[in-house]
Amino acid sequence: MTQPILIRRDGHRPRLLDALDLAGAGVPVLPLRAGKLPFGNCPSCTGNACGGRPNMKTPGACQCPRPCHGWAAATDDPAVLQSPAWADAWRQAGAVAYHPGGAGLTVVDLDDADAVAWARQALPATRTVPTTRGEHWLYLGTMRSANAVRPGVDIKSSMAYARWRGPGTGTMTDLPEAVRALAVKEPSTVRPAPHVITVPAPGGECRHRTPAYLDRGIAMAEQRITEARSAVHTTVYRTFLSVLSAHGRCGCLTDTHVARLFTAAQAKGESPRHCTDAWTNARTRLGL
Repeated sequence: MTQPILIRRDGHRPRLLDALDLAGAGVPVLPLRAGKLPFGNCPSCTGNACGGRPNMKTPGACQCPRPCHGWAAATDDPAVLQSPAWADAWRQAGAVAYHPGGAGLTVVDLDDADAVAWARQALPATRTVPTTRGEHWLYLGTMRSANAVRPGVDIKSSMAYARWRGPGTGTMTDLPEAVRALAVKEPSTVRPAPHVITVPAPGGECRHRTPAYLDRGIAMAEQRITEARSAVHTTVYRTFLSVLSAHGRCGCLTDTHVARLFTAAQAKGESPRHCTDAWTNARTRLGL
């Protein structure tokens, strides 16, 4: 695989020029607001009402030219980056971000000194980029993104963005199995404690603990999210609400079940933060 040429960032130049340098090297970029957050939906796409994701080859994908869909707004098209629709975003931008998966990369985000020390022992050497508190380790190859795979460690690749902090040092190596394995979580053996007192089903055991019953419910929820063609954010929230209403009061849901729902939602363009917010709001509404 050919290594993308990551251009050295000059902190005194306008961020749009940095973005154009990266785009010219085939790295999809987007502006970030202060606080490292992507720009919000434009008025016509508020709440992802359009149901689409720009710059993705999907039937019915939103054609909105503004950078309003998080990581999916990243592009390496200089005409889009310099278009009037993006001008305000670049003027307000606090930083430049890029879509690692779109550039054929995976970023292991090490958030503190302990995480960096662990990586130096556990992972193959590759290109490293210093960050405010830790380092980004860049590998050639893509995988699904995952947060908190271990203390202080996130993986950013497909359907995620990483802040551009410079080209780093060292030679990028191929994505190792050791990194891929971090995103494969073992099913939790500890069930959440019940939030309310419930009456067991006949036979003395909660019916939700029947694997077929619970798995069918999760599969139906995944399908409902996947088949959403509009109002994705609302669909995700209502689906989470439905799952928690049926299965949330008796401690049957494991981390694996929740991860399946979050993965389906993120495949439709929802960010990890939006998934967490929707889950929390659904729990609050049900008094869990």
